[in-house]
Amino acid sequence: MEQPRFKLFHFPGSRSARVKWILHEVVGDDFEVVPVKLFEGEQYAAEYLSQNPNHNVPMLEISMPDGSTKLMLESGAMVTFLADAFPEKGLAPAPHPFSLERADYLQMMFFGASWVDMMLWQIRMQETLLKKDDRDERTAERYRKKLRDEVEPQLRARLEQHDYICGNAFMAVDCVMGHNVSWARAYGLCQDEIFRAYLSRVSKRPAFVKAFADTR
Repeated sequence: MEQPRFKLFHFPGSRSARVKWILHEVVGDDFEVVPVKLFEGEQYAAEYLSQNPNHNVPMLEISMPDGSTKLMLESGAMVTFLADAFPEKGLAPAPHPFSLERADYLQMMFFGASWVDMMLWQIRMQETLLKKDDRDERTAERYRKKLRDEVEPQLRARLEQHDYICGNAFMAVDCVMGHNVSWARAYGLCQDEIFRAYLSRVSKRPAFVKAFADTR
């Protein structure tokens, strides 16, 4: 059976890297990558905006064998979809039959892709991206504190019990949370040995190496 084709609009090290990672996990190198030069403003070009009004990356184009296409704009949704689309890779608990393992996996997937991601983004915005006059140090520190006091203990408790976020087997949720932990460590957060060891495990995966090979 002919497989769908994937085209990823990507900027190195950004949220699109987690989608590049899962793509390497499920289809190897059999997908197209289209670089989007964010710092040169390519995401604001009229053609790009017509497809992605959120003017960001990732954007994933899925082309089916019958010629139909679908654009996805949310990295957490992409990672979840791709893991489910290739069940033989064993990267997600099956949706059926009903299982608490699936509920836990989805809980952590969306915790990482929404709540944790938002905190990290606010730190980046307030400390590096906004013009100095527009930055709010209190916002950055508020989210640093929430990450230290609320997020890190939850992740630490999981990693004290098993090797990965949802058990002793690597799953797609680790593409999101592994990226988040790496991102947090760049800000001086998640510095405990348990987080370093977790990143050491996930970073040895060939798909991780390929996904982040373009990151400086």
